[in-house]
Amino acid sequence: MKHIYNNILQSVSVGKKLLAVLIDPDKFHLSNTEIFIKKVNESIATHIFVGGSEVDDKATEVLVNALKKYTHLPIVLFPGDVTQITDKADALLFLSLISGRNPEYLIGKHIQSVSKLEVTNLEIIPTGYILIENGKETAVQRVTDTKPLPREHVDYIADTAKAGELLGMKLIYLEAGSGAIHPVTTEIITLVKGKLRVPLIVGGGIRTKLQIENAYKAGADLVVIGTAFEEDESFFDSLKKKT
Repeated sequence: MKHIYNNILQSVSVGKKLLAVLIDPDKFHLSNTEIFIKKVNESIATHIFVGGSEVDDKATEVLVNALKKYTHLPIVLFPGDVTQITDKADALLFLSLISGRNPEYLIGKHIQSVSKLEVTNLEIIPTGYILIENGKETAVQRVTDTKPLPREHVDYIADTAKAGELLGMKLIYLEAGSGAIHPVTTEIITLVKGKLRVPLIVGGGIRTKLQIENAYKAGADLVVIGTAFEEDESFFDSLKKKT
């Protein structure tokens, strides 16, 4: 697959909303793969994201290989580190943590990844990653040694997103963090979307269908769910495709 980003653009152009299921290799039990992916395939999910802040070496590749046996949905890497890169996936969100000021996550890790990326067929999608305060410390905050942007600084968040776009980012990702107490507010989503010409991803703390719909209405082009199904796989029952 070399058309994932173009497909996202096409969906945005016709107003089609997208949904990604984020799977953390360290939290997912491989023995559940077939049953779980059956639910994903029956749902309105359009993408599978794979990654986490702290993942054992090779765990990502093992998981991607297992997922590929049961789904044709595009599998996109959402890596917390260089060790999570595998050419078994279809694409890679080339994340730059533009909400923080740690050079390792602005450019350092990217340089380390070049030798791996040059020998893969991954579709590489530059993505501006913005961590927003959600009421508790997240794994991203701890691992990257950066602070999230305060939720009340809406204009600053929107300007950060626009700066990412002007730097050449093809996607902007607003992230409240795994297990967030408070998801990204609709006010933030709306203001950020109004500044951008590139697609907007929103994730973190989204646990209900209503929250997904509210994010879409506010301007999110692609919503990411993760903890919701980790805590309750029956969540997928509310997301089944209409027949």
